Amino acid sequence: MTAETTGPEGPITDPAERRREQRGWYFYDFACSVYSTSVVTVFLGPYLNSLASAAADGGKYVRPLGIPVHVDSLFAYAVSASLVVAIIAMPLVSAAADRQGRKKPLLAAAAYIGAGATTGMFFLKDDRYLLGAFLLIVANAALAVSMMLYNSYLPQISGPEERDAVSSRGWAFGYTSGALVLVLDLVLYTNHASFGLEEGEAVRICLASAGLWWGAFALIPLRRLRDRHMPPPAATGAPSGAVGAGWRQLRATLVDMRNHPKTLAFLLAYLVYNDGVQTVISQAAVFGKNELGLEQTTLITAVLLVQVLAVAGALAMGRIARTHGAKRTILGALVVWTLILMAGYLLPAGAPVFFYCLAAAIGLVMGGTQALSRSLFSHTVPEGKEAEYFSAYELSDRGLSWLGPLVFGLVNQLTGSYRAAIISLVIFFVAGFVLLARVPVREAAREAGNVVPERI
Repeated sequence: MTAETTGPEGPITDPAERRREQRGWYFYDFACSVYSTSVVTVFLGPYLNSLASAAADGGKYVRPLGIPVHVDSLFAYAVSASLVVAIIAMPLVSAAADRQGRKKPLLAAAAYIGAGATTGMFFLKDDRYLLGAFLLIVANAALAVSMMLYNSYLPQISGPEERDAVSSRGWAFGYTSGALVLVLDLVLYTNHASFGLEEGEAVRICLASAGLWWGAFALIPLRRLRDRHMPPPAATGAPSGAVGAGWRQLRATLVDMRNHPKTLAFLLAYLVYNDGVQTVISQAAVFGKNELGLEQTTLITAVLLVQVLAVAGALAMGRIARTHGAKRTILGALVVWTLILMAGYLLPAGAPVFFYCLAAAIGLVMGGTQALSRSLFSHTVPEGKEAEYFSAYELSDRGLSWLGPLVFGLVNQLTGSYRAAIISLVIFFVAGFVLLARVPVREAAREAGNVVPERI
């Protein structure tokens, strides 16, 4: 059966035209994944905490707005705050995207706000931890908004049978770019003295270059992706208006989801287990440095290993899904995630080999978990409501992923142990497994009015 996707004036039946748009779509992952890898996962966490330590002047607490914040928990709290900002922004943007059928200008705005904030991290030095936290909040929230718009293109540019593969290739593109830039970062960081740079200057260049990369490669999807003409608001049930329309649209979407309870059940499961995934990704470098006492070079190399294996893992899990279905493949990955956290709790300090083994395991399941979750959800989205439904998905993906970093930060602050913080995340994977196992995804796709692939 020939895959058919929706174009600006009707279905896209030309395979060459469809593949061209898909290739452009892949490049947004290629553009923005460098931020997630170099900034969030590797450099900014330890560096921001070091800025806070300088501001604390030998103490353990800084006091923004008079609130005592442990210097080692600042990064986790800033990540949580950025996701609260995303919760506010995404309903407004998704309402405008579906109502006007003009996602591309909104994607461009979100991408370049995020890229600009990331490039501005070059100016982080001395005790400017508040500026660092602010730029992190802006960049992370912009990334969440842009990914919501980016993900909503998936059901429009790919047919049901090819969606797992297209989604997996997107993640593979992202991990490829993350690995490439990390190699360059590793060369700069480890040889900073020979380049005439101090260590902090090398870190700032690595941070800012991620923003420049994001902005440069975002041009490719913005040239190739198309806006789809949409029916007027009255035809979709979307409320009209300005700022208030976004929240009315979100409420309308949630009410509409009551007609698709199985889609809502999947979102709940995804909310829970993805919270654990995002927290592991964002806090891994802090755990490795502060609890295991590993050098920054070791952390960069470990994350590079994750990126390389994540490419293979995403593509391999995409192939497994062809035989066993996306749902069963994700459930298997959640078991592996649980075992990874247990192993992390037991890791000996100062032993990089064991940390590398853990990084390899994370790489093999990380990309596939995210790629297959995205494609699985796309099967349950009613046609013409992609942006508003993916707004809810992105709230689950990033906008509601504040709980994991908050739990991690609080457990660390209360116990003084990163090991206790890391093992506390097991609950997200166990609960997510139980919730996902109960979701009849084939029925969810059928009730949304979509063609159900042979394996799902």
